[in-house]
Amino acid sequence: MAGKPLDNSERAHLPEAAPPTNHGHTLAAWVTVTVVIVGAVVAAAGLLAGRMWLFWVGLGLVVLAAVIGRVLKALGFGQPEPSGPVRGSSESGSDIR
Repeated sequence: MAGKPLDNSERAHLPEAAPPTNHGHTLAAWVTVTVVIVGAVVAAAGLLAGRMWLFWVGLGLVVLAAVIGRVLKALGFGQPEPSGPVRGSSESGSDIR
């Protein structure tokens, strides 16, 4: 098999523009993760101290973090949507033959 030439019939099609490469390094992501961590610590402290109201406050912070993240993304502080078809979808032409 070492003497056979390689078959170069494989084609890969990439989208016109590559998707954003910041991979979540946005203000919306950082704020959301920070508030989720604070909420988890507060909830854990509430459980350890036997204060159920503090546990529920911590869970409320986690839910609030999800809302804050969505609002920040809607305001333009999140990952931008890709401009073209998603890589690997049938619309992108990335079928490998």
